[in-house]
Amino acid sequence: MNHVKYRVGKWLPSDREFLNSWIEKKVNQVKHNKLPLSPAVADLRDAIYNDPVLYMSFTSMYDEIPQGYNEPVKNFETMLLIINQVLQEAPCYSTIEDSIGLVGFPINAIVDWAMGTQAGYLTFLHPVVNQKLSVILGEWKTFLETPASQYVLVEGSVKQPQPDYTNPIGWFSPDALEAIAAMDPLRGQGSNPEDALKNFIYNYQCQPNQPHFGFKSWDDFFTREFNPGIREVSPEDQDPSVIVNACESAPYNCVTNAKMKDKFWMKGQPYSLLDIMNHHELAQQFGDNSTVYQAFLCAKTYHRWNSPVDGRVVAIQNVPGTYYAEAPIEGYDPSGPNDSQGYITELAARALIFIQSDNEKIGLMCFAAIGMAEVSSCEITVQEGQRIKKGDPIGTFHFGGSTHCLIFRPEVHINFDFHGQTPCLNTYNIPLKARIGVVG
Repeated sequence: MNHVKYRVGKWLPSDREFLNSWIEKKVNQVKHNKLPLSPAVADLRDAIYNDPVLYMSFTSMYDEIPQGYNEPVKNFETMLLIINQVLQEAPCYSTIEDSIGLVGFPINAIVDWAMGTQAGYLTFLHPVVNQKLSVILGEWKTFLETPASQYVLVEGSVKQPQPDYTNPIGWFSPDALEAIAAMDPLRGQGSNPEDALKNFIYNYQCQPNQPHFGFKSWDDFFTREFNPGIREVSPEDQDPSVIVNACESAPYNCVTNAKMKDKFWMKGQPYSLLDIMNHHELAQQFGDNSTVYQAFLCAKTYHRWNSPVDGRVVAIQNVPGTYYAEAPIEGYDPSGPNDSQGYITELAARALIFIQSDNEKIGLMCFAAIGMAEVSSCEITVQEGQRIKKGDPIGTFHFGGSTHCLIFRPEVHINFDFHGQTPCLNTYNIPLKARIGVVG
């Protein structure tokens, strides 16, 4: 079979034809199923009809899509019906004709071109819209935490509760396991299906002899943990001057001139530290010319966070925010929303963990976990005042795309190690807990 090409992070296919085919099948599915609207989706629909500004915005963003884009979703009513369908489904691999692909951001796929219009920029910044979307995504998260979502955790074809329009295959089928194995930066030689299965069992805590490999739900699978000893801080990296990778992630950007307040919506998407940190009182301890290291997580890899340094948690905060806002400067973002990663650090739903490092040369730093698109939950698993060692777990992303930042004060000078890469949208994963920098 031929595999489709993906956008950055492998959350959505870059092949527009493939994506349109998937959406068209979803449109046919909702016409066939005629499901009643969930309370959360109905609430958003009512809000749109009851507010003339929202009605204008949601109508205009579909009217503004250029004709040549052949968008299968023609209006917000169809958009809501497909979202309503998705809330009763777990993400799976889909086979369409002779291609295999992951539509890992189904809602993002539904609003893909609409959110790139001028009306879309304004719509997905609207606080009421994001409050309603938060409830919708929370409803989906609840479903993904139940055994009802286990049906995609199989070795062969998926038997969906609803009529099948996308020919889905399970996450333990050879193609899906190979896709997971391909994202492992420490994978050994070999690429046949048997190697991919061995790679998964070797890396992750699971029970391959049990139904669904022992995972209790889709969320349990998505937030799976490494086996003991698979990702550990090396003895030489125990040195207090070494900073390790907080997530299994690919370097996206690194700057040493971040400002406390900046025009983050402009070309280059500058970091605005006060906005990223939600004007937290500890943000005042940073300043202009701070260092920001940002990296993004891929669709099929480990999604837990681990401490980059030894120290003490001095503050934590979950920040509500946007879910589908894109940088206006990017226009129709072909990587949506990956090209907007710098921009959404100030806007998206996110979690902040301030750590006072034991190394005085580092001092106070901030870990920011930033949800992208379908991420409706950034779960912090540490408490204020808690002592943590380098590599200790501090939280996790639940389903969706994600990016994160490490923020250091201006006086902290770091010699970064990007593992032979230049940070950009086309980098590969650096292993969790591997060295990414040394404080000078």
